[in-house]
Amino acid sequence: MTGLLPGAVFRLASSQSQPIIVKLVEPRTDPTGLAGIIIGALGLAGALALVTVALGAVIAGVLFFVRSRQLR
Repeated sequence: MTGLLPGAVFRLASSQSQPIIVKLVEPRTDPTGLAGIIIGALGLAGALALVTVALGAVIAGVLFFVRSRQLR
């Protein structure tokens, strides 16, 4: 059975009259790129850090004000 297989493949390959032409097309590139994604992520992390620091300062100011007004 294995002796017939190479002959069958040869007949199949030689019976095709038209060649198969494959056109390779370059994929479209992402317009943002890796640098844009990293800068965006760092910008978002920086904005969240600034909001966190500002909120912490406000809470610290409120606690300082409340504790300084308490009677001892």
